[in-house]
Amino acid sequence: MPNRRPVRDYRLLHIYAIIFIDVVVGSAVGPILPEFVKGLEWPQLWLSVGTALFLGMQLFSAPLLGKLSDGYGRRPIFIISAIGTFLADCLLLPVRVGYYFANRISDGTTNGMYATVRSAITDISPKEELFKNLGIEGAILSLGFVIGPAISGLLLTLFDVVQGNQAKVVAIMAVTLSGLNMILSWTLRETHPNPPGVEAAALKTELVQSINVHTLWTRLLAKNRQYPGLKQLVLMQLGLTLSIGYYFYFVTFASFGELKMDAKAISYFFMYFGALGVIISYVFYTYIADHINQRRAIFWFALLGVPILIGYGLVGSSMVWLYILITIDCLTFSLIQGLIEGLMAKLTTDEDRGEIFGINQALQGLASFVTTLIFGGLALLDLRLPFGWFAACLAAVAWLAWERLPAKLANTRPT
Repeated sequence: MPNRRPVRDYRLLHIYAIIFIDVVVGSAVGPILPEFVKGLEWPQLWLSVGTALFLGMQLFSAPLLGKLSDGYGRRPIFIISAIGTFLADCLLLPVRVGYYFANRISDGTTNGMYATVRSAITDISPKEELFKNLGIEGAILSLGFVIGPAISGLLLTLFDVVQGNQAKVVAIMAVTLSGLNMILSWTLRETHPNPPGVEAAALKTELVQSINVHTLWTRLLAKNRQYPGLKQLVLMQLGLTLSIGYYFYFVTFASFGELKMDAKAISYFFMYFGALGVIISYVFYTYIADHINQRRAIFWFALLGVPILIGYGLVGSSMVWLYILITIDCLTFSLIQGLIEGLMAKLTTDEDRGEIFGINQALQGLASFVTTLIFGGLALLDLRLPFGWFAACLAAVAWLAWERLPAKLANTRPT
């Protein structure tokens, strides 16, 4: 009989749609957040504090949600997270500083679902397509950070929204899209059938352990003994998380730095970044990623990305150099996220997949919290200084990628 192509599992596209909308909604509100703190002294610092709260909440929520998804299935976690995001976005409708911080805490808690996302994708991916599928997921996350602000800026530009109404209009859009995600999450078919359940005592233990950084690290070391190479990949992920803090910082830098970009200029910039990134990521993960040495690719992408990040800080008021740098960005270290996640997925099993991704995301939440506080403090001294920090963190990723991974993870170019 002729060979048949494997039947496409449309749950994968369903999951991609959910995470795309979620990350777009989360990043679309970025350009309006200065409105919530503009009456405070040192508004850039309070913006950083809010971002730190949002990202730091994942420290305990990611392992907990990952454990719950192992015990009760992925679909309930998608639904709970979608409802939580919808309620958090509703808090942005009154443009007041107290609601801003409440939104950051609430939305940050449900953002811990991404450990469940990676587990669900791994559940239904054939072995030969696992790397590509998780790479696409990583690309969606990275691209969502730039597509969201582009959509927000485009909305304000097309409808010529006046300054005083911009925050409310974008917040309404966020509520609408997060409402759509509740429907998508409810209609998702389960990817982890017959889950064994979780005892209440185990959940309590998971919660206590998740807020203890030392315990998280100890659990990672235990998993690394079981799956050699996991610690190295997680450290690379943490270094990357520290460096891509510039995604959260860029709007502040572009608005208050020498570029003096208004909402329309920021919108056009992110539309270019997003469109180019989509094309490059699709081509790379569909046709290239499986046929190269991924460890070496991470090393070279990170090494080439270091001067790019430094260049952002030195771009001055030149829009031409800014667009040149962002083009090279899309071709290099913007591709690293999916490569690391694909390698990490090779080390998981059905029994502890959610737990491993949960530990990883919790540590990422801690790294995001730390990098946000650092770039917020550096920005008070000079708006260019944070890019030196981002570059140093990316250099650490290159150094970690220089070390060889275990044979199980070695992926060399086919002969």
